[in-house]
This record gives sequence, structure tokens and C-alpha cells, in this order.
Amino acid sequence: MVLLSILMFALGLVLLVKGSDFFVEAAATIAKKLGVSEFVIGLTLVAVGTSLPELASSIFAALKAESDIVVGNVVGSNIANIGLIVGIGALLTVIMTRREMLQRDGYIMLFAALLFYLFSFNGVISRFEAMLLLLLYVAYAVFLFEIKSKFSEEDTRAFSEFLSYFLKFEYFITIKKGLGPFFNHKARNRARSEKELTEVPRSGLLRDFAVLLLSGLAVVFGARFLVSEAVFFAEFFDIPKTVIGISLIAVGTSLPELGVTVSAARQGYGNIAIGNVIGSNIANIFLVAGVAALVSPITVVRASIIYNAPFMIFMSVLLLIFIRTGWKITRREGIVFLLLYSLFMISLFSRMLS
Repeated sequence: MVLLSILMFALGLVLLVKGSDFFVEAAATIAKKLGVSEFVIGLTLVAVGTSLPELASSIFAALKAESDIVVGNVVGSNIANIGLIVGIGALLTVIMTRREMLQRDGYIMLFAALLFYLFSFNGVISRFEAMLLLLLYVAYAVFLFEIKSKFSEEDTRAFSEFLSYFLKFEYFITIKKGLGPFFNHKARNRARSEKELTEVPRSGLLRDFAVLLLSGLAVVFGARFLVSEAVFFAEFFDIPKTVIGISLIAVGTSLPELGVTVSAARQGYGNIAIGNVIGSNIANIFLVAGVAALVSPITVVRASIIYNAPFMIFMSVLLLIFIRTGWKITRREGIVFLLLYSLFMISLFSRMLS
């Protein structure tokens, strides 16, 4: 019985991770062939990217009212992204970073972690708080797109400007402009005429849709197997479900981030390596926790409030400090992250056994 559950858990993880990769790639290909703007693709497919496994598993856990797994997945993934993934990446090579990574995305990541902790403090994340998290994610995604379209890579807009952008609802104006051709007949015809000059071949659409369907099913069944078997392990071995979420599910669903970060670090693309981790941590809170809590309000256990979430904030602050010190993550700092992550996991299981 246990062996079968281990195999089903492993199968679910493979289906979830690989299915997510194929799903995003196929969806992006179809969108381009059908003439969907880069604006829409960027805000939906690319923005979700490597966080799709966390999103799918958390939605399924929320549908089953397994709040502990949702919280464990979100918090555990963010801790693993910094402690394990950045640690391994820095151990392989020194990861060079840039100033705007700290001033904009880094501070937004820390803001997201603090907001998650604030919302969790009363023991539950409500649907209203979930909607606020999702609105912040939409604002952040649009904010990044607007920066890309209006500014050079050397320019940056600080965290305070993001807050101003969010509070003034400027992202709605950007979205309206980006979606304009869909609602304006003349603009749509003009855009269609322009696309005819550089039209992307639509051959292979049937195959792309088949891949989209099959990979989508893989994600759904993978998430189902992963969560179901995680619950089984928790009940069979009398392990708190939060621990299962932080360990098995969080590490498993963070595999895409690990692959991207290690590959980018080894090729010398430090911005991609760290940017992937920071972006994923922001998405895990704003998008994953937001969607899950919107499906079903999330109950947060005391252990997460007094230990797990504060440790996530601590690791976020430490990452920003290391980035600020010399604008790089050294091998020594990578070792520190790996040691801290190891100590966190040891203390997690020690508290469970005590």
C-alpha cells in the first residue's frame, strides 16, 4: 500500500511538472499563431510560468479543504527557492545580480511575504484578502510589462512607485490599452492588416491543441495524485499536513525553478537565475495563495504563524542583503543558504517528533 502510494506520488509529481512545461509552451505557441498580442501572452502564460505546479496543486488542495497543504506549499516553496535553489546555483558559480533586482522586485517579494504574514496572523486568509492578493499580482504583472515597453533595461522604477501604481489603479489603464484591439473594430482590423505582413504560420495548430489538452490533463491528474498521496502519507505516518506541504510538495513543485536557476547560473545569466526565484516567490503568494484562498478560505495553523512564515521572511531579507553586498551571490553565501535550509528542515521534523 505504501509502495503504491510512493509510486503514485512520484507519478503525480512527474505529470504535474512536465505537464506544466508542455502546457505553457503549447499555449504560448497557439496564442502566437492565432494572433494574440504579446501583452496578453505575457500577463497570462509567461507570468505564471514555473509557478503552475504550485498553482495546480494548491487549487486541488483548496478544493479538498486541505489548508495546511496550501500554506505549506506556498511557504515551503518560497523557502526552498531561496535556501535550496539559490544555494545550489551559487554553489555552482558566483551569481551576478543587478541593482534594480533589489530596488523593485526584491522589495516587492519582501512586501508580499510580509503581507502574507499579516493576513495569516488571525489564523485565516479570507476571500477578500485573496482578492487583494490577486489584484496585487495583476498590478505587478502589468507593471513589469509597462516597464519593458517604456524603459530600457538600465532604467528602474522603485518599490514605492509600484505601490503608487497599484493604489492609483494605473494598471487598469494599461490593460485597457493592451486589450484595445479586442474591443475596437477599427483597431482590430488595422492590427490584422499589419499582422498579415508578418503573419506567423498557423500550421500544426491541431497538434498544438492536442498537446495543450493532454498536458492540461497531465497537470490536473498530477495535482490530484500529488495532493491525495500527500494526505495519505500525512495520515498514515501521523505527520502534520503542513510538514508534508513544506517538504514533499514544496520541494517537488519547485523543481522547475531549480532547473531554470541552475541552468541560468551555469551559463552566467545571474539576472535570470535570481529573477526566476524572486518572480516565483512573488507569484506563489500573490497568485497561488490568492487563487487558493479565493476557492476556499485558508486556515493557517499556529506553527506557520510563529515559525514557518517568519522564517520565510527571514530568508527573503537575507537574500536581499546578500544581493546588496557586492551585487552578487557568492559560493560562501550559497553555502549559508543551504545550511539554513538544512537546519530549517531538521528543526521542522524535530518539532514534529517532540
